[in-house]
Amino acid sequence: MNNQPAFPSVFDHERGMTLRDYFAAKAMQGLLRQYPDHLMNSPANEVACDAYSMADAMLKAREA
Repeated sequence: MNNQPAFPSVFDHERGMTLRDYFAAKAMQGLLRQYPDHLMNSPANEVACDAYSMADAMLKAREA
């Protein structure tokens, strides 16, 4: 997948957040807003996995 830096820098040593991480963070915000009790019923790692699954789908959609 094309997992490039979300906020590119002119300096190679400053990679920062990847596009996948950025998409996952945005997806998690939506998941938690839509299902406020999601964390109460699921372990945190399950919520994180859901967010990264959504991020992977967004990266794949960009390739189309």
